[in-house]
Amino acid sequence: MPTPEEKKTFVRRKFSSISQSYDLINSLVSFRVDRYWRWVTTRELRAFPDGPVLDLCAGTLPLSLELTRQAKGRRVLAIDFCEDMLRAGVANLPQDGRRGRITPVCGDGEEIPAQDNSFWGCTVAFGVRNLSRVERGLSEMRRVLKPGGKLLILEFSRPDNLLVKPLYFFYLNTILPAVAGLVSGDKEAYQYLASSIAQFYEPGALLAMMREAGFARAYCRRLTFGIVTIYVGVK
Repeated sequence: MPTPEEKKTFVRRKFSSISQSYDLINSLVSFRVDRYWRWVTTRELRAFPDGPVLDLCAGTLPLSLELTRQAKGRRVLAIDFCEDMLRAGVANLPQDGRRGRITPVCGDGEEIPAQDNSFWGCTVAFGVRNLSRVERGLSEMRRVLKPGGKLLILEFSRPDNLLVKPLYFFYLNTILPAVAGLVSGDKEAYQYLASSIAQFYEPGALLAMMREAGFARAYCRRLTFGIVTIYVGVK
């Protein structure tokens, strides 16, 4: 088993290698359904239209863009520990009002560079699996949320449907790494994606960890046959 620092180094290197093709591949391999997943997740914060919101593990900023698209006054601090991913996202920001409301910062989700009680919302899209210490990350997310603030985790999960499950895992383990590896030039990065999904916590286990970290009213919502799950918690 890799140490936490070894995992961080590996994940940072893999995301750096695919940063330029990341958005294109996400659209290809998800058949553009990833946009719907982000829209549903962001809608959970409609009670806080002005922010500020923390987009953790922000990557190339697709969720930050959706957060600012849905609320014209919302400000977003976008944190990711891979600088190349953030740079790729900034390079593709649209020339509209959203650019000025997204602040990208290179930082660690297990040591969030923000003060206590700073945000009304904290979002993490497909990034919790990549934390080397999930419990530490959840504790930090709660720390930086204001009382009453909401945590939203959008993460891959494993479908239970007996018809969907074998098809999904064949696609995840065989087709996706081949296609994404061809486009990105780094097949290993997408083999890691498949293995990290297979090894990640079941929804009930992650909800229990959220409650242990101090989140109230923790619940989850499964989408697209259980391929992804939205986890919600309130400080």
